[in-house]
Amino acid sequence: MTTYLSTLVRRSLRLFLTLAKIMLPVLVAVRIGESLGLVDAVGRLIAPAMDLIGLPPEAGIIWVTGVFTGVYGAVAALIGFAATLQLTSAQLSALCAMIVFAHALPVEQSIVRRAGASFWITSGLRVGAAVCYGGAVVWFCGLAGVLDQPVSLAWLQGSRLAADSAGHGLLAWIFSTAFSLGLTFVIILALLLLLDVLDRTGATRRFTALMTPVLRLSGLDPRAAPVTTVGVMLGLTYGGALIIEEAEKQRFVARTRFLALAWLSLSHGLIEDTALMLALGANAWVVLAGRVLLTLVVVGVLARLWPDRPDGVGLQAGRA
Repeated sequence: MTTYLSTLVRRSLRLFLTLAKIMLPVLVAVRIGESLGLVDAVGRLIAPAMDLIGLPPEAGIIWVTGVFTGVYGAVAALIGFAATLQLTSAQLSALCAMIVFAHALPVEQSIVRRAGASFWITSGLRVGAAVCYGGAVVWFCGLAGVLDQPVSLAWLQGSRLAADSAGHGLLAWIFSTAFSLGLTFVIILALLLLLDVLDRTGATRRFTALMTPVLRLSGLDPRAAPVTTVGVMLGLTYGGALIIEEAEKQRFVARTRFLALAWLSLSHGLIEDTALMLALGANAWVVLAGRVLLTLVVVGVLARLWPDRPDGVGLQAGRA
């Protein structure tokens, strides 16, 4: 038992250090960008473009904040505009969908790059999906006359979320970053333990069998199902770390790595992120069902653009 736990901790630490080397420099760079006002400046620059997809200018600042800092950064920005921002249920759901599609790109896509897929291609997939899907939701709901009731966000300014996001000083950021990294290690440890239990009990094999029709439809290698599923449900950070390890262990070809990471890039953190968006008032069909359906379609198209050939010829998706 002691040997098993020691091996588990060493493996968890190895994965954590791999992630920390990627995450920490990016987190520092994003913090500097926030302090210099660069994130806010970019948000205001693209704000007029939001009007083209039926969202108010403030939505651009909220979304870009999330693109650079993460889901909770976007929520903090949303809280800042909550007293005056006027949105319909469709617009709020579209904005929340854009946030879950494209957030924390500097950190998360750096992990994707380390796992074996292009930073720029996967980032482009996420941004493109966010903009196109957000615009489609607003357009469709307006045409169909659904989700057109106004929503009030004023309650957010007195919520626990506002209190949690109030500390913006350097010391608060250091403590928050240290806590996040520590929590990442704990989650990796728990996930590896869970995956081992699932593997030993045969649950992984049964779940993979259930996923096979969907995987075949999207073109994803069934061998990548277990680790991809972890990321889809819990987050790209943890799924990406496991893919880094599994890709080396099972020698996944470039096509398998790219399709698995495309899945993770577009649909990950379905439990936590979706729950948070629903708490804000977003529609579940928009932020969950639509997101997964779009991911299935996009990955299916990518799989057909990159045929499964023995010689590996096809779409190039290196680590650029």
